[in-house]
Amino acid sequence: MRIAENNITNAEQPSYGMLEQILSPTNMNRAYKKVKSNKGSGGVDKMEVESLKDYLVVHKDELIQSILGGTYRPNPVRRVEIPKENGKMRMLGVPTVIDRVIQQAITQILSPIYEKQFSTNSYGFRPKRSAHQALNKCKDYITDGYKYAVDMDLEKFFDTVNHSKLMEVLSRTVQDGRVISLIHKYLNAGVVVRNKFEETEVGVPQGGPLSPLMSNIMLNELDKELEKRGHRFARYADDMVILCKSKRSAERTLTNIIPYIEKKLFLKVNREKTVVAYISKIKFLGYSFYEKKDEGRLRIHPKSLAKMKERIKTITSRSNGWGDERRKTALKQYITGWVNYFKLADMKSLLLNVDEWYRRRLRMVIWKQWKRIRTRLRNLINLGIEKYKAWEYANSRKGYWRIAKSPILNRSVTNDRLIQAGYIFFTDYFRKVKSVN
Repeated sequence: MRIAENNITNAEQPSYGMLEQILSPTNMNRAYKKVKSNKGSGGVDKMEVESLKDYLVVHKDELIQSILGGTYRPNPVRRVEIPKENGKMRMLGVPTVIDRVIQQAITQILSPIYEKQFSTNSYGFRPKRSAHQALNKCKDYITDGYKYAVDMDLEKFFDTVNHSKLMEVLSRTVQDGRVISLIHKYLNAGVVVRNKFEETEVGVPQGGPLSPLMSNIMLNELDKELEKRGHRFARYADDMVILCKSKRSAERTLTNIIPYIEKKLFLKVNREKTVVAYISKIKFLGYSFYEKKDEGRLRIHPKSLAKMKERIKTITSRSNGWGDERRKTALKQYITGWVNYFKLADMKSLLLNVDEWYRRRLRMVIWKQWKRIRTRLRNLINLGIEKYKAWEYANSRKGYWRIAKSPILNRSVTNDRLIQAGYIFFTDYFRKVKSVN
């Protein structure tokens, strides 16, 4: 608070500063349009995005004056728990739609300023930067001989950001103390968990437009330190990998960087999850790495493959009550999204095996849909199976999964017929994506 309040009481504060830029009609209108297009649920005041325009038409001037006068108090965020891969919960904080507009307006002014300061090794939540660029950068480093990695895990990063340190870093660039104060108010707004208010003395709540920018501003300090020490690394939000030429060098790098992270930035390194390993043993952004003819290459990490199969199992469950069209739509959306993200990996032969398993899942669902003996008999005959064989299988008591692999279903519910029915397959879409690129 010391930094923010000292700046607020600065008598030489310009009459038109950064706060006026943030609250300008052009910037606020752009922020409103962005929040509206992102949709999302309401915060603690239960106002939805659809009601935002009507509220702003009536209260816009009053809202802006309260921010300019320093009397505005943001609402606490609404806590939402999202399941993570490891079975734990990710804590998201949903601000009210009004606060989302103000946060978005702040982000729009600050982002271009900080983009000039950010490291070229930072790829998360930045315009014209992506996870794929971070992965390709790692490939280049591996090709150059950096084959050992420090797989860095910052323990509960978003929940442990030190407010005073962040304010100090912000105040180096943001000269308008009123903006620092407003951001600090958002950090201190608190959270509502099951209708109970809790204070937020540390952390940057994930879920609002400000949190990605604030996380990058904080971790840019680490980026600059690593660059000063001459390290090769890539960072996407709080997911970071530092690449070294030997295991000993990687271990030394980890030992030397931990004191800076914990004593200078006041963040915590998760020592159980932070590892030094050969590149093929780590997971970064869902991928792992390997070498082929001294060239860095990408493959899908086994955990990402297992997660994908679990999702396909859920969509093709025999008991989820979904109709054919809903299932086809869900599969198409998931497969196209998944392949577009993992298209950098060498996975042609892997996808052939996945598709074989996936088609068996589809045949199992179809066999269950046919339910009755007479339905199975009729459909098998219509699909070209001899009557006596159709009768034999229609009366079979074998389980759905076992029948799904039978020669009869492979001959009747063929791959081509599944495609004609509107199902999309991993291999086919992967070839299409690769041919376009």
